[in-house]
Amino acid sequence: MRRSSRVILIAICLIMIPAFWLPLWKITLDAPQYPEGLRLYIWMNHLSGDVSIINGLNHYIGMAHINEDQFPELDYITDVMIGVIITGLLVALLGRRWIFALWYFLFLGIAAFGIYRFWHWEYVYGHNLDPKAAIIIPGQAYQPPLFGCQQLLNFNACSFPYYGGALIMAMGTVSFLILIFEYFFKKNKSS
Repeated sequence: MRRSSRVILIAICLIMIPAFWLPLWKITLDAPQYPEGLRLYIWMNHLSGDVSIINGLNHYIGMAHINEDQFPELDYITDVMIGVIITGLLVALLGRRWIFALWYFLFLGIAAFGIYRFWHWEYVYGHNLDPKAAIIIPGQAYQPPLFGCQQLLNFNACSFPYYGGALIMAMGTVSFLILIFEYFFKKNKSS
């Protein structure tokens, strides 16, 4: 790997550190009866925001209560991210393209698995409804959007990466650019 690529990899690994103390994802629910909106923040190791109010509302349409036990990833995502950062720093020190490519595709796989698990939780959460709920609309599912906004009854639900998630996405994007740079534009014989 070229020296500039190695320095950038070290920098993006270190820039990832604040993600441990920032929310990864934010889901907002806006409706006329909640003009200030309701917020759900997903962190690496917990949930925060208006969880109890959202749970109270979801009870009427038969959705399960949101709790941290539904997200087993919260128990290990911090360790996984520490591993990604430490191995990224080691890759930068070793400076071999093939090791960097292996690290990048492993990081990409971890990110894809995390997004899939989040989508799957949303699917189960929005489709497995209590048949004895106070409000039942036949054929209606309440799956929140994975990314973007969607109307769910009288609520506009929006779901986007938040500060921590943006840092992770930035790391993935910059790593991809390094990969392209290393393999397609600045190939050298040292690796």
